[in-house]
Amino acid sequence: MLVPLRPREPALLKPLHLLTLKAVVRTESFALAARDLGYTASAISQQISALEKETGLSLFEREAHGIRPTAAAHRLVDLSAHVLAAMDELDHQVHELATGATGRLRLGSFPTADVRLVPSALSALVDSHPRAQIQLEEGEPEELITALGHGDLDVALVYEYGLSPRQWPDGLTRHQLLREDLVLLRARGSGLSAQLPQLSAARWITSREGSAGASSFVRLCAAAGFEAAVAFRSNNYGVVRELVSAGLGVAVVPALGHVPDEGIEATRLTQRSAHRTVLALHRAENSNPLLMTMIEALRRAVPTGEPYLHPAPAG
Repeated sequence: MLVPLRPREPALLKPLHLLTLKAVVRTESFALAARDLGYTASAISQQISALEKETGLSLFEREAHGIRPTAAAHRLVDLSAHVLAAMDELDHQVHELATGATGRLRLGSFPTADVRLVPSALSALVDSHPRAQIQLEEGEPEELITALGHGDLDVALVYEYGLSPRQWPDGLTRHQLLREDLVLLRARGSGLSAQLPQLSAARWITSREGSAGASSFVRLCAAAGFEAAVAFRSNNYGVVRELVSAGLGVAVVPALGHVPDEGIEATRLTQRSAHRTVLALHRAENSNPLLMTMIEALRRAVPTGEPYLHPAPAG
């Protein structure tokens, strides 16, 4: 009865052994190969013996005064050339990933930061890492925090009103970028007071009902002793400014939402907690090498020397 032969299992060749073989074939000496590779001659001999055992090939003829590569050794060097080149390229690509040179970063941000902070920060990151993939998603803080928790974002730019504080989920690291004053906007020449308590009869423009900005505004007015009559709502501060400029009402906006305009008078509110804080959030366990580079780029993108904006201290 014939017993079928078991198929021979393929040898699991180690790239290190192939590199050693290449060096020994080139120098025809264990000692010289050891010097070039930074090993001892004994370690080189052991690696070659292990390679011969794995392949079942006789790779060197041992002579009294040295060694001589066999035809099999020369052929194995030729066959492994493309493998070693691929391993070298893989090592290079791994290094590129580890340093962020060819990595990917996903940033989430809210609209006013997209206008005032993000373009400058992304430009700096693209300049320093031109082959990295950078993605930008826009949303409100609740949406961005959910995406961050699901691993769909690496960094999220969010805000928190002093009069409408947030509870941040566990496991998130926070980096404060700036604090914005809240600014009262009135049409130039309207004759309206710059003091919030004296604007109880004014027509107001504010953000969408249920938003953090709207909640903060309600509390701000309550502290001033009145309930505001809201005529128009928009989360687009460009729209809010145009409505104010047209004399259709007054508004309170965070500093990032204010752009100097000849048709608008702007006054910083001095009431307690009349501010908004902008932060960068990321998961504590996120090891993306581009992460801190992005956060530093965002810090540098914060305008300096502008009224109503206060960059967070470094560190």
